[in-house]
Amino acid sequence: MNTQDTQEAGTPGAVIVGGGFTGLAAALELAERGRPVTVLEREPELGGLAGSFDVGGGRRIERFYHHWFDSDREILDLCARLGLSDAVEPHLTRTGMYYANAIYRLSSPLDLLRFVPLPLLDRIRLGVMALRARRVDDWRALEHLTAEQWLVSLGGRRVYDVVWRPLLEGKFGEHAEQVGATWMWTKLRLRGGSRTRSGSEVLHYLRGGSETLITALHKRLTELGADLRTDTVVDSVVTDGTGVTGVRTREGDVVPARHVLLTNAPEQAADLLDPVGSDSPAGHPAVPALVRRLRGIRYLANVCLVLENNRRLSDTYWLNVNDPSFPYVGVIEHTNMDAPEHYGGRHVVYLSKYLPRDDALYRMSDEEVFAYSLPHLRRMFPGFDRSWVEDYHVWRAEYAQPVITPRYTRDMPPLQTGLTGLYLASMAQVFPEDRGTNYAVREGRRAGRLIADRLRTQEAYGA
Repeated sequence: MNTQDTQEAGTPGAVIVGGGFTGLAAALELAERGRPVTVLEREPELGGLAGSFDVGGGRRIERFYHHWFDSDREILDLCARLGLSDAVEPHLTRTGMYYANAIYRLSSPLDLLRFVPLPLLDRIRLGVMALRARRVDDWRALEHLTAEQWLVSLGGRRVYDVVWRPLLEGKFGEHAEQVGATWMWTKLRLRGGSRTRSGSEVLHYLRGGSETLITALHKRLTELGADLRTDTVVDSVVTDGTGVTGVRTREGDVVPARHVLLTNAPEQAADLLDPVGSDSPAGHPAVPALVRRLRGIRYLANVCLVLENNRRLSDTYWLNVNDPSFPYVGVIEHTNMDAPEHYGGRHVVYLSKYLPRDDALYRMSDEEVFAYSLPHLRRMFPGFDRSWVEDYHVWRAEYAQPVITPRYTRDMPPLQTGLTGLYLASMAQVFPEDRGTNYAVREGRRAGRLIADRLRTQEAYGA
């Protein structure tokens, strides 16, 4: 991590590690201000966790499910800036819950009253909970609480045990009891704000999926002169006694820059500052403490099984799973939101599971994941048959969900680090909101504006 092989200290512009929405949004802010910017993406295509694949006769769809809420103004505004507003389509969707071998619809107040696993009084408490949660204006009042403490105070122990505990344990596993109340508050506030007066939920989806936006960003950035490099793996951040001087790729090339934005997960960022095999995270006195802080953020991986079916499983878009014996926490039937006609008549279903990287399911082959899932699908949907599945895909993300704990602000990595010229923008830093493409754009824009200001200041003072 020395600088013997870098350019002089006055190297202009910025390098962004990661070509997902965070990195591309940051690059756009810099490029539109006339600043040289280079984006380095390890995958063959841009997009990150919003990357797409072929489904239904060459049509493209995200590897991991995506939709937007009315409140997702950052990404909706970005679509407008790129001339895509007409391609953003609202959809009225249905949500439900799988509990005790039965599916319950939960899209309206009347649905809640029909939720027989809870006594009537608890059903009313469940319905009132979202209203009470939305009255909380300042998340700081909740930051010292766990999700369990707060949810029990809102709706009682029985509502928590039937509805919320299985969801938290299904998503966070052994970390469920440590999840902060702020994480759940964000979820309740966001979903409540996306519902109509009748209780139905309105979600937005971009025609052609996230790839439509990625393609538009690529075109605009190329027009502005940004350097976008795919299939480029960054191995380390290069520093000297004054700060960042660039990044080194796996091929050994150094891309010089006095401003480097890392958009990957904190542990990955730590690996770039303290590469495997190095004696110590040397080069700058601020690096060791920063590395320790980054390694303290816990993440869960994700396995997503995507089915291309010749008929639909149900009429529900989003099915929460409150059964600990079912291997997935959610069944998202995408084509109950966006019509199957857009996918060659295929019915696209996502089955999602958050889990540790050493979990057996994460380490299975694609074929093993599919075979393992079939009997569970038959139990949930008794009419389901293997012949329904025309094709399937298994996607994995090593870093998918940060574990948000009480008083998370003490641990959250900063945008501006103690290392001059190094910036961090990841899903671990969108707090109090949870991960999502909208917040990826927001944090990317914020980082891009900050770096552009630093470059302007350096020019003004001849730094």
